[in-house]
Amino acid sequence: MTTFDLNFAADHFTLFGLPRAQSLDLESLENCFRAVQAQVHPDKHAHATDADRRLAMQWATRVNEAFQTLKSPGKRARYLLNLLGHDPQIESNTAMPMEFLMSQMELREAVMEARAAANEEALDAVRVRLLNEIKVEYQHLAELMDVAKDFTAAANLVRQLMFQEKLLNEIDDALEAVTA
Repeated sequence: MTTFDLNFAADHFTLFGLPRAQSLDLESLENCFRAVQAQVHPDKHAHATDADRRLAMQWATRVNEAFQTLKSPGKRARYLLNLLGHDPQIESNTAMPMEFLMSQMELREAVMEARAAANEEALDAVRVRLLNEIKVEYQHLAELMDVAKDFTAAANLVRQLMFQEKLLNEIDDALEAVTA
């Protein structure tokens, strides 16, 4: 009989023995993931009963999903906000500051022009600019969530970051099209 010393209902942070925080040490997360994954990996339970092999597969899936959520700052923020009882209202609240929207429109126009001109350098420049903005915003998000405990402002910032990440994906698609 195989036993798992883990609580299937535990939140992602508890599963890995990490504090509930937006700012996580990704190396610690990776190490915790490897340790938990080593316990539950289906290969380790290949000679167990059918029920225990299924349980190992469920655990492995659960652990992988938790890891994927926590390693992404955006997914981690949305998960943590929900865990703390603060719905980021991703679907229902689309209000954003006018200054932010204007900046995003300018970036989108630059991406469209660079893509139309097959200008890889211009696309790279916009991508670098956006990556820098996102990095600063994620640092601010960690401060809002972990220090200030301003979950309303954090939820607003999460929605903006989702907007920026979507634009980043569009830039990556444009770069792929231009370099193909």
